[in-house]
Amino acid sequence: MGHLDHAAFGWLTPVLSYAMACIGAALGLRCTVRALSASGRSRRNWLITAASAIGTGIWTMHFVAMLGFSVSGTEIHYNVPLTILSLLVAMVVVGGGVFAVGYGRDRVRALVLGGLTTGLGVASMHYLGMAALRLHGDIAYDPVRVVLSVVIAVVAATAALWAALNIKSPVAVALASLVMGAAVSSMHYTGMIAVSVRVSPSDGHLPGATAMQFVFPLAVGLGSYLFLTSAFVALSPTAGEREASASAQRLGGSAAAH
Repeated sequence: MGHLDHAAFGWLTPVLSYAMACIGAALGLRCTVRALSASGRSRRNWLITAASAIGTGIWTMHFVAMLGFSVSGTEIHYNVPLTILSLLVAMVVVGGGVFAVGYGRDRVRALVLGGLTTGLGVASMHYLGMAALRLHGDIAYDPVRVVLSVVIAVVAATAALWAALNIKSPVAVALASLVMGAAVSSMHYTGMIAVSVRVSPSDGHLPGATAMQFVFPLAVGLGSYLFLTSAFVALSPTAGEREASASAQRLGGSAAAH
């Protein structure tokens, strides 16, 4: 059995991955709040942004954490198409959950359906990402811990969507995002504790790309997307601010007419 290290760089990768999960959750929640106060094309666009933010945040959290994952006796490479597929799955399935909440008439039903869909999407992303691993040996999983990680993912997703429906103030969203980041990180490390590796020493070439060749640059790019989108959302006016501005302009026009 190979010795597994989940934090080869110390606290750097766990802390940074947690931060990425929090940023993605915060951005997704703020976009969902904006969507629920909008209509038509604007609602759809906010929900798409929310889905991409949450999906990107979860994916980046996973693979930043994986930068600290090592197994004694073997290198680790990543299958590029499977890794990209895990990102697309995260965005699409999270999108399904977010849209269920954004357009659902029955809030309770939408929350249950959205939480289940999104949670299973998060778990699928995680295990697709793990399936992308290439190393000299065989990977096995403890089924009880795998099931526990999926349950955590569903509960975390449901809690996040509930927060999107019920929490409006920026401070409350920030607190909910910290909790969501902790839940997503817990799901990841529960899934990782379920892993065991039987190493088969070999000098053969591993297919795929190393983490620094592929995962790290992609994670940096997606992290930059989250930061830039966060700035855009923070600077864009809310529905209330647009209403107040329009009202002020109407009052100004009436005053000028008189």
